[in-house]
Amino acid sequence: MSSLFDRIGGKDAVMAAVDIFYNKVMADDRINMFFEGIDMKDQRRKQILFLTYAFGGPNNYDGKGMRDAHEKLVAKGLNDNHFNAVVEDLAATLKELGVTEDMIQEVAAIAETTRNDVLGK
Repeated sequence: MSSLFDRIGGKDAVMAAVDIFYNKVMADDRINMFFEGIDMKDQRRKQILFLTYAFGGPNNYDGKGMRDAHEKLVAKGLNDNHFNAVVEDLAATLKELGVTEDMIQEVAAIAETTRNDVLGK
């Protein structure tokens, strides 16, 4: 079976998804405060590399681990409700791009594997 990265449409699909995703995140009052002062161009680049790797594509991710990357956000109150909002925004993005429900569930399962590290648990 081919990787989720390939089935979802490869690099172009991930790049499109990250753009739409961050537009949703920045408009989402539940979570947009965590992105104040963040270099969004660099954030988008890192997210493209991370999702490419997480979905089974090439591993060129050069960012921090999930725990270290989110440590300051946890100190600002990042919690399960915020994590859920991010997953909802990602699922809505994929749906908008015509990704099948099965693949959206696969993406949600991958995201779930990062919950404890992202939230510093």
